[in-house]
Amino acid sequence: MGTSLVSALPCISTSLFTPNSTYDTNRRSILTSLPANVTSHYGFYNGAIGQSPNKIYAAGMCIPGIEEEACAGCILSVSNLVKETCLQEKRAIAWIVNRTICMVRYSDTSFLGSLELEHREFHSLNGFKTNQTEFSRVWSGLTQRMIEEASSSTDATWSAAKYYAADVAALPDSQTLYALMQCTPDLSPAQCNLCLKESVGNYQECCLGRQGGIILRQSCVFKAELYPFGGAFTVMTARPLQPPPYLTKKYSRKLSLGIIAAIAVPIVVIFIIFLVLLACLFARRRKSYPEIDFDQSGITFVNSLQFDFQTIEVATDKFARSNKLGQGGFGEVYKGALVDGRQVAVKRLSKTSEQGAQEFKNEVVLVEKLQHRNLVKLLGFCLEGEEKILVYEFVANKSLDYFLFDSTKQRQLDWRTRYNIIGGITRGILYLHQDSRLTIIHRDLKASNILLDANMNPKIADFGMARISGIDQSVANTKRIAGTFGYMPPEYVIQGQFSMKSDVYSFGVLVLEIICGKKNSSFYKVDTTAENLVTYAWRLWRNGLPLELLDQTIAENCQSEEVIRCIHIALLCVQKDPKDRPNLSTIMLMLTSNSLILPVPQPPGFFLQDNKYGDGSTLSFCSQTINDVTMTNMDPR
Repeated sequence: MGTSLVSALPCISTSLFTPNSTYDTNRRSILTSLPANVTSHYGFYNGAIGQSPNKIYAAGMCIPGIEEEACAGCILSVSNLVKETCLQEKRAIAWIVNRTICMVRYSDTSFLGSLELEHREFHSLNGFKTNQTEFSRVWSGLTQRMIEEASSSTDATWSAAKYYAADVAALPDSQTLYALMQCTPDLSPAQCNLCLKESVGNYQECCLGRQGGIILRQSCVFKAELYPFGGAFTVMTARPLQPPPYLTKKYSRKLSLGIIAAIAVPIVVIFIIFLVLLACLFARRRKSYPEIDFDQSGITFVNSLQFDFQTIEVATDKFARSNKLGQGGFGEVYKGALVDGRQVAVKRLSKTSEQGAQEFKNEVVLVEKLQHRNLVKLLGFCLEGEEKILVYEFVANKSLDYFLFDSTKQRQLDWRTRYNIIGGITRGILYLHQDSRLTIIHRDLKASNILLDANMNPKIADFGMARISGIDQSVANTKRIAGTFGYMPPEYVIQGQFSMKSDVYSFGVLVLEIICGKKNSSFYKVDTTAENLVTYAWRLWRNGLPLELLDQTIAENCQSEEVIRCIHIALLCVQKDPKDRPNLSTIMLMLTSNSLILPVPQPPGFFLQDNKYGDGSTLSFCSQTINDVTMTNMDPR
């Protein structure tokens, strides 16, 4: 097992503070709060408290793969270390490396996004453990692919999962090399790449071929050992060594004719038979039922995902009215219980809906691929005859609109709960846009499509109108507009153009709803003095009265700075020009880093100039499009 290591010389003596001064008080306060902040922000937190000249910036990070409790304990240990060791220094950084790996850093100046290469530490374990020539060959391949993986993992949420890689490789003499590297998530990809390359180079100088070692910097860490560490390798297996070049050359010609022919011919025959059977099967289905082509999306479904119709009937008591949860534009949703005791939400698509087949294909193809804590989980599907059924995890607290827009129930959503819901929705959309294997645009984000679990954690649902976008495809067009008025941006309603920035606009409207506790649609009234929600929020902001937007039922117990920041972010999201709207990774940074200065928002889309046009301006504006507009009010279950 590895030895415990505490970073040496954590204090950086560039400037000093007076003990028990305001700066010292702020330092102790932010370091005390770091363990909770790091764990609540999924492994990485960067924040600041106080006012200049006593303002202090701090960050904490845990390497992925460790339990939340272990992360909090590690951050607490490092925080106590720097408090007790650095008695006057205004800057410090320290790592602890044992069964867990974590870092704490503080400074009197902001270090967000700055690459630090100078401050580094080397630690190695003595004794060569393997043939150095073979080790170097394996080492080169391992570190190159890890650097590429880590520095390109910009899709991850704003947490320690970004810029992280852990990998293993097989060594001679039945040994295994375990390696881990991590940059702080505030760096750019190029900065992370440089930091990791420098660290790998340093490791080669001090530790290559030895039992293990670690390179510690302010901006990144790299560790390699001959045993697993840090909880990162519990499910990994070593990649086998490639055969030596001489072996490949000696036997390649002998193998190429006999073995390749013996393998290829049966495969070709089996493949042809499979195609014939598949064609017959599709031809038979086409006679009776409409065809749903899953192969077009490159998805192969395993039998374990498919339920038979009889199982669904038993689970829902033959779709009993007492089990009905709701009805949406494409079908009904029922509560059910599987034979193993799991509670499920069963979405039975309407047989008469013209969009049912497309809705079904979209949801199965998309949701089956998605795995995230803030997305509703698909457990399976049923496709028998005209029946098209989706089986989801059951989410206990219904949808966000059930609480948010009810004058009694909305009191259960205090500001802390609403703030956490905003953060969870942000992480979910960020996953759809950047983290998943596909680039997915939801196109119907609204309060009724946000489900809440037993702990009021949000889960995005209803992917029937979602679109898969190519990696290089920034904007797409559609001739048929589908969505919900009030949540759709102007470029989508008028020109049929949708992109990830369309979801950003919808997110901005949703955040405003969460803050004020009123439906966006409730602002569309008959009288000419009423406004839409976006216009109302913009006017309050422009007049310096943003807090008047806040739901008065929670006004007494909230942090006004957080409320104002969320309103600011929402107004940035609903700006008229899509290019001005931030992307989700930037929004996540805005929510989690108080030191980041936000840009000034520009006027939003569908902004009603003064009051002389009344609410009719919005509807007239929408009617300029020649596209058909579909209004949806679907229950996400």
